[in-house]
Amino acid sequence: MLDLLTLPFRLVFGILFGLLALPFALLALPLALLFIPFLILRLLFKAAVALFVLPFVALAVFIALAAAFVAVAFALIVPLLPLALLVFGIWAIVRMASKPAVSF
Repeated sequence: MLDLLTLPFRLVFGILFGLLALPFALLALPLALLFIPFLILRLLFKAAVALFVLPFVALAVFIALAAAFVAVAFALIVPLLPLALLVFGIWAIVRMASKPAVSF
């Protein structure tokens, strides 16, 4: 709400100081053009570093996804282990108690 109340003052002062700073910005424009080669050089360095680091980042992401997959699989399987152990015990008891099949 305070932003809406102060909006007219911010607009007036922003336009006023923007117009006052315009001649200085126009005078500084030729100096700003001198920085373009440095900006291009910075872009080239960043691109080279990105191309060098990208395979390592991709490998780290792959390892993290594999670890997450294993963690989710264990999180889903571990609660079912007591039930699986109970079923295996009943199966083993029934198998040992049943008569062996007769083969000729």
